[in-house]
Amino acid sequence: MRSAEQPSRRIVLAATVAAAVAGGTASASAGPRRGAGDSGRAPARPVDNRAWTSYDDWRSGVARGTRAVPGSRPGLVIGSAAGTAEYRDPHTGTTADWEYATWTSPVHRLTVPATEAIASWNARTPAGTWLQIELTGTYSDGTATPWYVLGRWASGDGDLRRTSVDDQGDGRSSVWTDTFAIDDPASGLRLVAYQLGLTLYRRPGTRLTPTVWRAGAMGSDIPDRFTVPASAPALAAELAVPRYSQEIHKGRYPEYDNGGEAWCSPTSSQMIIEYWGGRLTEEQLSWVDPSYPDPQICHAARHTYDHQYAGCGNWPFNAAYAGTFDGLQGVVTRLTSLTEVETLVEAGIPVITSQSFLESELTGAGYGTAGHLMTVIGFTADGDVIANDPASPSNDAVRRVYRRREWETIWLRTKRYNASGKIASGTGGICYLYFPARPNARRRKALAAVGVR
Repeated sequence: MRSAEQPSRRIVLAATVAAAVAGGTASASAGPRRGAGDSGRAPARPVDNRAWTSYDDWRSGVARGTRAVPGSRPGLVIGSAAGTAEYRDPHTGTTADWEYATWTSPVHRLTVPATEAIASWNARTPAGTWLQIELTGTYSDGTATPWYVLGRWASGDGDLRRTSVDDQGDGRSSVWTDTFAIDDPASGLRLVAYQLGLTLYRRPGTRLTPTVWRAGAMGSDIPDRFTVPASAPALAAELAVPRYSQEIHKGRYPEYDNGGEAWCSPTSSQMIIEYWGGRLTEEQLSWVDPSYPDPQICHAARHTYDHQYAGCGNWPFNAAYAGTFDGLQGVVTRLTSLTEVETLVEAGIPVITSQSFLESELTGAGYGTAGHLMTVIGFTADGDVIANDPASPSNDAVRRVYRRREWETIWLRTKRYNASGKIASGTGGICYLYFPARPNARRRKALAAVGVR
């Protein structure tokens, strides 16, 4: 969370991107890219979410050195290296050679021509390996975007510093930390199709490999709006989600953004990971000062930290962190109403939401924020939102009840007035969904209802 006086380091939505972008050049990839065509279509919704997860998915597209592996959780691995590339880590200054192999997805044609796209991936990278994910697409006028780097990522941080890549753009679209955005949506230009590219890296001469289980992207075209239609309450239920405060970690680990209000995203992620049974071992937590309570929150912050953004709020990095836990996957998407959240909660799936608001706009919060993550864990009999809000002074105070109409507005709008009275952006329904790698039929149905498979 950032206070109302401390805006987020990134501008997320295209509503503000148009004013902020004057142009730029596409960043060079750390490995070569390529091409292909696809038939996978999501149901027609205001948001399009496509993911490659199955053995057949991984056998599609174009592979250079990668191979698909079957099993209960099919994945993509390095079969034989396609080449060697040098990478200089901008955050350590270390230069090293890496063997690599690549996979390029088939072309996915969006059911909703998009102003924005956000990728998600679930993978594990043993020591000595890492991966890069990229996106290229086709504009509505038939021209192509560059290949954009959407993340250089590893499960740990011993081989490289996990990072987004700044200063990517072609004068028509740009990448803002984790979000591809059309620079001027009012022009009518849209992204109508895309491909994802994965480059898997390992130390030369070894048989090490990352394993990727899920890769996909969410495209959307959310209209500019200060308010949204009200939804009617339809569920009274509450999930038993662990409660953790970010505030009790204030001042800890400055190298990971100093705890406190900066740790809303990893704190929310850890709550849901533990709800699904994800646990960290004593060995994994051994680096944390033993005097600190809830060391798993410190661990989550370290393992979601984006060294370019200089914070823990990179949305795909949080979903990827969740995906490192056995039997769990994570995705970033957009939902369109609290009715969709009710669908998920009824199936036992809590929702991590991102919102910005003034203190006066959310009764009982006691603070305002330019960007904050919390989790929806249920609804009262009156339809109000039951949230685990990590911006609380203690773990016991984390459970909050917020007014439905206020919550729906601050979460779904794309425009708002900040504390200075100026127009600022809202997230337009962004959320993280974490759920089992092999969900039961009830959960599959609920996820499909919101466009996620």
